[in-house]
Amino acid sequence: MAPKKPVDKMISVGKIERHSIEVGILGTEPLICNRQSVKTRQQLLFPPAAKNKAEKAATLKHNVLKEFRDSPYTSQDADSPTLIEALPVWFKKGMGSAALDIEGPTKTQIGRTIHVAGERTPLYGLPRLFMAGTRDAGMNRTPNIRTRAIVVDWACVITVQFILSVIKVPSVLNLLSAAGILSGVGDWRAEKGSGTYGSYEVVDPSDERISERIAAGGRDVQTDLMNNPIPHNDETEYLLAWWHDEVKERGFDIEEAAG
Repeated sequence: MAPKKPVDKMISVGKIERHSIEVGILGTEPLICNRQSVKTRQQLLFPPAAKNKAEKAATLKHNVLKEFRDSPYTSQDADSPTLIEALPVWFKKGMGSAALDIEGPTKTQIGRTIHVAGERTPLYGLPRLFMAGTRDAGMNRTPNIRTRAIVVDWACVITVQFILSVIKVPSVLNLLSAAGILSGVGDWRAEKGSGTYGSYEVVDPSDERISERIAAGGRDVQTDLMNNPIPHNDETEYLLAWWHDEVKERGFDIEEAAG
């Protein structure tokens, strides 16, 4: 008996509908800015020549004020409501990481079906100068001191886009809320296991607390605090004062050192 010929079936593809919601992000812990410095990026493109002993002695190992000012993502647009900006992709990555720890969607599904719009978004809040001990990457894990901006009382508003036939609004909000607890944003966040900095909660964009932080932490205030930094804590205040004294003692120009 001759085999039956396969019957062609009509392929039917349903319409994929993208839905979007605007969400308020209210920081519950300070956010440590971790943008790679301009100097580091330049040296990755064109590594500097090795310095001899005399050249090392004549060069600041840490340009503290410049490191502070280079650490946040900033907008040069004078019409932007803030000087400091957040990357929307932080929140998408956080949702993907949170999916690893909770029952429901996989990290891969989140990556395909959820998108946080824009390359950057205004980040409201008050930047402070933060110095802390760290260890360099590499086998030796050499101790070091890093200087970064840490933003307190921060907030932003993001637009989350997703495929409505795959995930519903309550699930998106629950996942984003979980990311605020389990992942966070910036350095020393919960996702890395070393701290809880950058934690946040999800609120309505019209929440009074968002409005208060927008009013208190806009561009003019941020610009002033980046030009005239305030130490974040006692340890930073001590280290910054010591650095200022050493810069003067060794004959460096502080204004030049500040960049």
